[in-house]
Amino acid sequence: MARAGVIRQRIGGTSPLWLRIGATAVAAIVVAEGAAWLLRPREAIEPVEVSETAYFSQEQLDRAHEYRSGQRLLMIGGLAAEGVLLVLLVAGKPAFARRALERAGARPVLGGAAAGAGIALAVAVTSLPFDVAAHERAKDVGLATQDLGAWAVDWAKANAINVAILAAVATGALALIRRSPRRWWIPGSAAVVVIGVVLTWLGPVVLAPLFNDFEPLEPGQARSDVLELGERAGVDIGEVYRVDASRRSTSINAYVNGLGPTKRVVLYDTLLEELDRGERRAVVAHELAHVKNHDIQRGIAFVAIAAPLALLFTARFSRALGERTGARPGRPEFLPALAISLLAASFAIGVVGNQLSRDVEAKADLDALELTGDPDGMIELQQRLADTNLSDPDPPEWYSALFRTHPTTMQRIGMALAWERGARP
Repeated sequence: MARAGVIRQRIGGTSPLWLRIGATAVAAIVVAEGAAWLLRPREAIEPVEVSETAYFSQEQLDRAHEYRSGQRLLMIGGLAAEGVLLVLLVAGKPAFARRALERAGARPVLGGAAAGAGIALAVAVTSLPFDVAAHERAKDVGLATQDLGAWAVDWAKANAINVAILAAVATGALALIRRSPRRWWIPGSAAVVVIGVVLTWLGPVVLAPLFNDFEPLEPGQARSDVLELGERAGVDIGEVYRVDASRRSTSINAYVNGLGPTKRVVLYDTLLEELDRGERRAVVAHELAHVKNHDIQRGIAFVAIAAPLALLFTARFSRALGERTGARPGRPEFLPALAISLLAASFAIGVVGNQLSRDVEAKADLDALELTGDPDGMIELQQRLADTNLSDPDPPEWYSALFRTHPTTMQRIGMALAWERGARP
């Protein structure tokens, strides 16, 4: 009878908790998918199917496949190593780490910050060998221009910023959990959106200049093209900057970031120096489309919709892990359980977010074609980008689904061909 009572207690206690966790995970993904559907651009055309060998030599393809497959393995290896570290910390291993986290609880605010910083630093160091190997491979093929010492300075600087931010996030999260152990995810969701907005707003003027020099794009054909395309698109461009990307890499790129007064279009110096006018106009038109379509705000809206259920899953899963390991919610020893739960939620929601991002990027390509009327320039640009950046023109589908934020090179060429042949939304 006693044994039957224990079994009933387990069925009535633990099982419903894990069922709620599973149901919350499913609901979080469903809501994220709904947000991606709601926010995705409605205008699209189906790319023409085209073979890699029609636009790239076998030598180019072999070189890109070899390089990118190795980089993918290193990326996955780094993620796996970080996951193993967090699993060990959740299990209370090594013992000295668990004791340090427990001692940090003597001073909740400073202890939480120190614990968050320590975990962030441990995660960064765990993946460092994979990062070094990826950099050295990039240098070997001529893509990276920094020696290992200069790269290490940038790595240390980036991780110092990351550690500082995560220390503040950790102590804030623990304070919320102590104040409201079961409902902390509600104010936490609002905090996630606020942090995202603040980092997007301040990033271009506070963080980015720590790594590169930005100068207003000088008068000339490139600037004239930007202003002319912006006027035709009816876009308030903000500022247009040239960045010294060549100090770190030979890759070609451009991007839009910032909000309000910090909004800017940034062009790599490599792009300005190596692309012809048609290719350059295709890049600029693409970036202006992001401004016109308010794509940064679209991304923030996605986070705002997806965050609540993602954090509810994080709260329930971390609490279940804490109960199994004896880590008390709201104290530093609870942080590993919180971190691995948040990592799982972020990965799942990120996969859905990448799906939305690919749709957004495809729409920006379509708008660029409409603005420039130059499909040949778009196709030549995609060939140049893939060749210079050693991109895999048609990577494995699983990798694209999980990690890619842009359509593949062949999809982007296929869209330009479809547009050239008369396809319209």
